[in-house]
Amino acid sequence: MSDVIKLKKGLDIRIAGRSETVYAQVAASELYAIKPTDFHGLVPKVTVNVGDKVAAGGELMHDKQHPEIKLVSPVSGEVVAVNRGERRKVLEVVVKAYGASQPVEVGKTDIKSLNREQVIAKLLETGAWPYFKQRPYNIVADPTAQFKAIFISTFDSAPLAPDYDFVISGNEADFQAGLDVLGKIAPVYVGVHNNGASKAFTEAKGVTITAFAGQHPAGCVGVQINHVNPINAGEKVLTIQPQEVVAIGKIFSKGVHDFSRVAVVVGSEIKHKAYVRTTLGAQVSNMLKDNIASDNVRIISGNVLTGTAIPADGFLGFYDSQVTVIPEGDQYEFMGWLAPGFNKFSASHTFTAWLTGKKEYILNTNTHGEHRAFVMSNELDKVLPMDIYPEFLFKAIMAQDIDKMIELGIFEVVEEDIALCEFVCTSKIALQKVLRNGLDLMAKEVG
Repeated sequence: MSDVIKLKKGLDIRIAGRSETVYAQVAASELYAIKPTDFHGLVPKVTVNVGDKVAAGGELMHDKQHPEIKLVSPVSGEVVAVNRGERRKVLEVVVKAYGASQPVEVGKTDIKSLNREQVIAKLLETGAWPYFKQRPYNIVADPTAQFKAIFISTFDSAPLAPDYDFVISGNEADFQAGLDVLGKIAPVYVGVHNNGASKAFTEAKGVTITAFAGQHPAGCVGVQINHVNPINAGEKVLTIQPQEVVAIGKIFSKGVHDFSRVAVVVGSEIKHKAYVRTTLGAQVSNMLKDNIASDNVRIISGNVLTGTAIPADGFLGFYDSQVTVIPEGDQYEFMGWLAPGFNKFSASHTFTAWLTGKKEYILNTNTHGEHRAFVMSNELDKVLPMDIYPEFLFKAIMAQDIDKMIELGIFEVVEEDIALCEFVCTSKIALQKVLRNGLDLMAKEVG
């Protein structure tokens, strides 16, 4: 590891509720769900009916445009629900498990003997291809495309995020096997934290390693791409998370598709913050049982910046390794921002809290204001360590000016990269939604 990139822009949100690196025993979930809404760019065709029996790794649905891309069941069991929303949009397919989740036998393969096409075919066959996301647009990857690189961030700098050094412990060989597989598809770039990291990450073989130092969003893979090998017009790259690299390594080196995952249960409203061993798409109710300190809370699959609100009996998102519980923000605050704000986190100098150093705060979902005119204040640029002018980009998206959007770098960003911009935006604009609308427009008009 030679290169270290120090990021000067960003913001660490000091929210209370972090977990120590310990595991808690949690009963296995009975229900599991795969949610098509987790997969941007995929048009699902459900291939099972309520009452059907499915094996772990069995197809639940596939992409209408690329039928070879399958979404598979993480457990053996019975399909108990196909939940739909407006216009019969598929929201989730729910499977009731017969018992504890077990790895699926898929046949051991010699990695060295395979070529690129054989690797992709194996990933498609086993249902592992959706582990990848394609940039630009942050969509399910097109298996027929050519990719200039694959990027992996081995640390997450988002609030209360899991420690991947701890999560990957004991699976170092499988992580390296996964890297060997990815190297058959495209050159692999690994981003590590400069302040110490597992040897599985810092001494990985056959990859380009870059260390990053700085505040969030230093751990966002999009920020790392921007500084290491930016995406130009016409280029495509893949991104993937460390636990999914391990899963891919096991498919090829051990001949099993292991749907088990490690997630962290955190937040100020969680009594016992800890890591749990679970399974992809698990219902979160067992993780939260007798573990929430108050009644009026927001349960989030993911982190507080980019996660999705779910009910107490909801399901862990496909790409999420974190369940966060914080207070709802529906309480009236006397004087609002006019109060001294001794116990309020401040990204600026609005409250006196900026004088308190590393103090952690109990934050709720209150936006502290309503939507208002989009003022050019340079505040967004202060938290986005990329060669992009975010305020100008968002205005171009709102105006649907495709040429300007391209010129201002829309190919390089997705929602997680600009989530901090939304957090500090005094105009209270849902910037992640604005960006997603822009990305969808670009995918439709430019491809």
